[in-house]
Amino acid sequence: MSNYLKLVGNNAAKAFKSKISTDLKNKVLNKFSQLIKKNKKKIINQNKKDINFAKKIGLKKNLIERLEINNNKLDGIIESVRKIAKLKDPADIVLSKWKRPNGLIIKRVTVPIGVVAVIYESRPNVTSDISSLCFKSGNCVILRGGSEAYFSNKLIADLFRNALSKYNINKNYVQFIKSRDRKLVDLIMSKMENYIDVVIPRGGKNLVKKVQKISSVPVIGHLEGICHTYIDKDANLDLAKKIVVNAKLRNTSICGATETILIHEKNLNKYVNPILGELVKNGCVIYSDKKIKKIFKGKAKNANQKNWSTEYLSAKVSVKSVKNVSEAIKHINKYGTMHTDAIISKNKKAAKYFLKNVKSSIAIHNSSTQFADGGEFGFGGEVGISTNKLPPRGPVGLNQLVTYKYEVLGTGQIRK
Repeated sequence: MSNYLKLVGNNAAKAFKSKISTDLKNKVLNKFSQLIKKNKKKIINQNKKDINFAKKIGLKKNLIERLEINNNKLDGIIESVRKIAKLKDPADIVLSKWKRPNGLIIKRVTVPIGVVAVIYESRPNVTSDISSLCFKSGNCVILRGGSEAYFSNKLIADLFRNALSKYNINKNYVQFIKSRDRKLVDLIMSKMENYIDVVIPRGGKNLVKKVQKISSVPVIGHLEGICHTYIDKDANLDLAKKIVVNAKLRNTSICGATETILIHEKNLNKYVNPILGELVKNGCVIYSDKKIKKIFKGKAKNANQKNWSTEYLSAKVSVKSVKNVSEAIKHINKYGTMHTDAIISKNKKAAKYFLKNVKSSIAIHNSSTQFADGGEFGFGGEVGISTNKLPPRGPVGLNQLVTYKYEVLGTGQIRK
């Protein structure tokens, strides 16, 4: 392991030993939000450097859009930090307490995870969100952003460290990896198990796959977001059209965007043209099965097996007919990625059956899959979405960044 990473690891371990009160945490977060506001022009100027570099290396258009910072995005970042400051501190909470017949008192108490390493791409707001969430929950964080967002990320991380210094708190609660050397990413994942407690990857499939493959510490994250919206035979047409258009097209580049639409075969004649027609009108490319293609009056390409496993992250969608809610669930559990899946139906029984039987970490009734977001869940922000079967699952916010321990209080009891 490089001497630089060893220093980063030791810095994090030292910082974690100092425990910070909730009041002081909130003061730091509010100071951080003020510093972002005060340095808006500087952040935008640094971001321009990143955008020029991203264009030079041929970064895709949707990734450049994720990378770009403007006044509106900065206002959103500031608001997110302020919201996190207002949320309840999740550390040192007694979850449950009981007394045993022998007089022992047992408490289950929340504690921070420790040192969190986050490896991410494109979005500079991740630097702000993750630093705020980790600090508020009592964790230290090591940030390794993509080279395409280096200048934006570095400045935002420096502003957080300045906020920590203003209150004489160890600024190494937040550390940003300043080297662009990609070899360091491999070393963080494979050689820092003595310093890091969990790794969170946020980025494309290749990044997440690599992290999951070589990390020597636990990983929280998701590989892909192949999300589904199933339109049941008892769906309201206007509601279905509104939800589907939003679920697919509001922001096509996020992991919560719907990638496959499933339609109950009994109502294909009723649903196909109004819903798919609206999507096409808004610039969406349709890949459909044969049944739907026969009915649809607009343009549609033939879907094949590969389409059901495709995360487009663009204005494209796969569409398939299914016999019933059970077949929809079977398809989702086979091709989905346990991210976010929705049912549109007036039938409460069918909806409940769907919610209970899809394997998704987020299951939705009569709403858009684009609500798969920590901010929308009221978490103030998120460090990512987890599709692991073991907790945490779904958006990982403040309350998911703590674990727990048992505190056992005795009066001299010994076990017989």
